[in-house]
Amino acid sequence: MTIASPAVVSASKLGLTFQTNDGPVQALSNVDLTIGKGEFVSFIGPSGCGKTTLLRVIADLEKPTSGTISVNGMTPEQARQSRAYGYVFQAAALYPWRTIERNVALPLEIMGLSKAEQAARIKRTLDLVNLSGFEQKYPWQLSGGMQQRASIARALAFDADLLLMDEPFGALDEIVRDHLNEQLLELWERTNKTICFVTHSIPEAVYLSTRIIVMSPRPGRVSDVIESTLPKQRPLDIRETPEFLAIAARVRDGLRAGHSYED
Repeated sequence: MTIASPAVVSASKLGLTFQTNDGPVQALSNVDLTIGKGEFVSFIGPSGCGKTTLLRVIADLEKPTSGTISVNGMTPEQARQSRAYGYVFQAAALYPWRTIERNVALPLEIMGLSKAEQAARIKRTLDLVNLSGFEQKYPWQLSGGMQQRASIARALAFDADLLLMDEPFGALDEIVRDHLNEQLLELWERTNKTICFVTHSIPEAVYLSTRIIVMSPRPGRVSDVIESTLPKQRPLDIRETPEFLAIAARVRDGLRAGHSYED
């Protein structure tokens, strides 16, 4: 695939080694990656392969120890300071004493936006994730899926072009997960965000993505890059088609070929 320049994310020979009491642990090694504007890229691999670590490097939550990486043509630190991305964690991480409205408002308050601008953005992002009418509810009054949608709304509130998502639906049951996958694709189509998505689920990766990055066991490397040939409009039953199953089989083969049981 030819990526238009400048890339949203570009990494070359990226590596990260953690220093621990038991000695150095190499989490990432020689990662080369380019992600273009408007792509939906999923990262999949065995536990401990560095998927989340790579996402955290993009977000400037971890510092690489070798190689280079840029985000929107900036260093990750500059991108973080300019609020060039939104980040959705595995857990919704909402403040229980704040209403949904005030949780979504938190980054806007930090940015110092006016009350009127905050209100407009809160309304727009809650509409995007189908949570209009729940503004005054508290997190504990919502289901797990609704809490994650509120978390996505908070990440979208400052309107960054890049959305980083670390297994946001991993703890949800299959029916809720399917529903949120559908909603996320609709959100992506409406907003044209660039999305980097970490998952352990092969069907989820294939259903959501324009490209699937298969990572090897630690130290994490890019072992395969799989282009999706699926249409942008994807009903859930597309998962039963031969084309979908063929892509899933390639992902599964890539994971099996690189998997290690020594971790």
